[in-house]
Amino acid sequence: MGLVPPSLLRAPDGRDFRRLWAGDSVSQGATQVGDLVVPLLAVTVLAASPLQMGVLTAAQSAAFLLLGLPAGAWVDRWSKRRVLLLGNLVRAVALAVLPLAWWAGVLSLPLVVAVAFVVGVATLFFDVAYQSYLPSLVRAERLGEGNSLLQVSASVAQVGGPAVGGWLARLVGAPLAVGVSAVAFAVSSGLLSRISHVEPPPDRTARRSLRVEVAEGLSFVVHQPLLRRIVATTSTSNLGGSATSALLVLYAVRELGLSEGQVGTALGIGAAGALLGALAVQAVVRRVGEGRTIALALLPGIAAGALLPLAAPLVARGALDDDGAVALLAVSGAVLGVSVVVYNVAQVTYRQRITPAPLLGRMNASVRFLVWGTMPIGALLGGVLGERIGLVPTLWTALAVEALGVLPVLLSPLVRSGPSADPAPRPSPGQP
Repeated sequence: MGLVPPSLLRAPDGRDFRRLWAGDSVSQGATQVGDLVVPLLAVTVLAASPLQMGVLTAAQSAAFLLLGLPAGAWVDRWSKRRVLLLGNLVRAVALAVLPLAWWAGVLSLPLVVAVAFVVGVATLFFDVAYQSYLPSLVRAERLGEGNSLLQVSASVAQVGGPAVGGWLARLVGAPLAVGVSAVAFAVSSGLLSRISHVEPPPDRTARRSLRVEVAEGLSFVVHQPLLRRIVATTSTSNLGGSATSALLVLYAVRELGLSEGQVGTALGIGAAGALLGALAVQAVVRRVGEGRTIALALLPGIAAGALLPLAAPLVARGALDDDGAVALLAVSGAVLGVSVVVYNVAQVTYRQRITPAPLLGRMNASVRFLVWGTMPIGALLGGVLGERIGLVPTLWTALAVEALGVLPVLLSPLVRSGPSADPAPRPSPGQP
């Protein structure tokens, strides 16, 4: 009609999106606090080794490899709102076990790993459900805005979560900081319960075997040429990135000599780049094009990643003090954050646009199986290499793998002319 529609944050019929946004925002904050304080618990309370940190990190993402494909088919059969609620409640209960075990004097590394696995399973279902739920709450032409707002929340959590988690761990100890994360997941579940949107029941007459439905989602991903390249880039980058993530807290504490609070501060400041990326991604896509954004966005992050392994030799020679090490980690994380967020918002929006509504859950689960399934493998390899060749050489190796991961999208038609922005036909959800 020639008018710019109101923002999803103001539109009267965007109420359910705002409830999803609020609940997801709290969940993202809980996730970021937990992602820091659980490894801190392993390092500072249980004196975990590099290999043990690799096992812990692998446990956090193992669900995507073990259950990633059937999860999408299950989510397409279930109420997505219910999956969101249960996903947060399971994470709240599982994380609450750790401070209780510490208080009872029975905390152990196998228990921490088991809790990490349970949290990872709940996270898998939550993530598949919320990405598949969004298109039923907003119109196709507003998906970019909806994804950007959700990413802003994720980025704010990435900025504040590590800092809050690090200083909580320093003030009250890592076990009690884990308890704060558990409470936040419970609060998020309460916020999401206020969503009033009624999902249409799945067509049970068209339901086929789980194997057929899983194969259909995977086939859709495999037979989309540009989607194949996106999956190849993301999975390879995650392989290297998860090796780095598995060792990051250990590296910062033992090699750089940083305290819990300093680690949280460095990661929090670094994550400000993710917030900047979330705020800028729509302008970047409009100016550069969706395809070129997907193809080029990761390059600055790869270059900045070299600052991380450079920090330890500088600290060892006395050329870098604690403040300098925090600054170096923060700069590296900030540039990486901009790159990853811009890339992720662009490619997730593209995936949602080209996928028919009945396949959304299976498409998202198939993609996550392929791109997140490499994460436990990378984490384990990072732990093994960290034990065998040391932390710094392992970080350089992981960075090289991430650089190779960019090639599938960089050497594709995406860099010349982006994919079509036309959404795949699907029923209108009747929302903004």
